[in-house]
Amino acid sequence: MAVKPSTMRTLEALEALESNVRSYSRSFPAVFSRARGSIMLTDDGRKLIDFLSGAGALNYGHNNHEIKAALTRYLASDAVVHGLDMATPAKLEFMETFSSVILRERNLQYRFQFTGPTGANAIEAALKLSRKVTGRQNVISFTRGYHGMSLGAIAASGNRFYRVGSSVSLSGATFMPYDGYFGLAVDTANFVRNVLMDESSGVDYPAAILVETVQGEGGINVAGREWLQSIQDIARSVGALFIVDDIQMGCGRTGEFFSFEFAGLSPDIVVLSKSLSGFGLPLSMLLIKEEFDSWQPGEHTGTFRGNNLALVSATAAIDLYWRTQTFSQGVQRMGKLMRRRLDAVASQHGNSFAVRGRGLALGFDCQMAEIAEITTRKAFEKGLLVERCGPHDQVIKFLPALTIDLETLHEGLQIFEDSLAEALKSTRSR
Repeated sequence: MAVKPSTMRTLEALEALESNVRSYSRSFPAVFSRARGSIMLTDDGRKLIDFLSGAGALNYGHNNHEIKAALTRYLASDAVVHGLDMATPAKLEFMETFSSVILRERNLQYRFQFTGPTGANAIEAALKLSRKVTGRQNVISFTRGYHGMSLGAIAASGNRFYRVGSSVSLSGATFMPYDGYFGLAVDTANFVRNVLMDESSGVDYPAAILVETVQGEGGINVAGREWLQSIQDIARSVGALFIVDDIQMGCGRTGEFFSFEFAGLSPDIVVLSKSLSGFGLPLSMLLIKEEFDSWQPGEHTGTFRGNNLALVSATAAIDLYWRTQTFSQGVQRMGKLMRRRLDAVASQHGNSFAVRGRGLALGFDCQMAEIAEITTRKAFEKGLLVERCGPHDQVIKFLPALTIDLETLHEGLQIFEDSLAEALKSTRSR
């Protein structure tokens, strides 16, 4: 595919000016000028279907017009946009709406802590609070987990590439095998229990057990209901706080608002970010059980906590999509449809591929990184944005907008299927 000269010049300027650390602009070499719903447009007129959704930060699509209308009204009123953690009507309305629509309907009760704007900021706060509450240092996290790039968050993350990039010694976390890590026959929760109950295991009692119910960056690895319940019980039995990282898989991604609802869990701390704002604006927070809210005033702070503009869009998203079960049921239906389509593609190739996930967070394990890389590259050329994940980037990760229409979903899946076929043909011909 030829790249328009003006686009080439812009990308060359980007390369000259921006740090080597840039990532997505390498995977998707284009200048994106407009976006709406599940469609992105480049400056040279190409249309691409978005199955990336801002790495899970755009669950309600690009430029959701109803949410945008709430933001426009707020900005036009000269209301407070930045106010540190001062009280504002926007903050109060968000907390009251979230409490009544999300928490009370699920028989959950939490206090809100607005952290710095990224998911990693919120993870740092959760770990810091857990250590303060328990007086312990160790944190149990899991193989192939991912929790962010700051030092505390990356210490609890498994990916060696990211860990090495920190260039310092990472400590304070002990890794345990995630559900299915040794295959379906091995109950890794029982392994965790035995290690923590054994006074001679060499593993200190943890301040917290930190878990994702579906590991996004780790390869769309799905934890089962019983396993998650066991991990929560283990945390209770050893006096550790049970933390669910719902940064990418929360806000409806797995079909229910919280990814842990299906297992009937009651985490001590829930970490939210990414699609919390509903519009791609930075917003992160902790939900903390009241008995563990042991912070002193100002003990954990930051300049950009609970930005009011993001709180306005977050409230609008809850009002639009979560006051009834209709939206959640629709996400689950679309997820099942997408899963059937991907399973059908995998079945055409025997046991070569595997499909896993929940809701509209699905992974297509190509087993080989080369096949996944060629497939996503060809998909981009044909008009689909989709990225890779997993220990070797061998899994193609599907995160379409939860608001995607059926026609666009099928069109994107057809592009993926065609791209996979071409990738397989090119690798077999060598």
